[in-house]
Amino acid sequence: MKKIIIYGVAILAVVFIVMQFFQPEKPVVAVTGDHLFEQVQVSEDIQAMLKTSCLDCHSDQTRYLWYHYIMPVGWMVNNHITEGKADLNLSEWGKMEVLDQMSILDEMCEEVESGHMPLKSYLLIHRDARLSEEQKTLLCEWTKKLSEELLLKMK
Repeated sequence: MKKIIIYGVAILAVVFIVMQFFQPEKPVVAVTGDHLFEQVQVSEDIQAMLKTSCLDCHSDQTRYLWYHYIMPVGWMVNNHITEGKADLNLSEWGKMEVLDQMSILDEMCEEVESGHMPLKSYLLIHRDARLSEEQKTLLCEWTKKLSEELLLKMK
């Protein structure tokens, strides 16, 4: 019985070590002219809120931390980032149609107000990403104001 446990632990250790050689790609892209912050005047408090709570998964400027390099956690985090960017990539704001931008702004407010964003799993490790009710209200006011500005530009 003791040998089985020792072999089992040894096999698990080898599997864990081998997994470390299969890292997902972690591209770090410089901010381009299409990024939300380059396209729209965004106040510092909203920028800080977006950087802390949104941009790791919803832009090309992900901050990769130490645990992103430990598999299988890195695979799970990479999946979150890939899905987040597929839903919304604020680095591509300038490439979007105005109606899509307005829809995204409305959805941003809804997701934050409902508590669906930031993800609870993200908040476990990034406690500073938690948004207070005041911050949620401020973000929603900003999204509504920006949406109105975009609507006026369409006319």
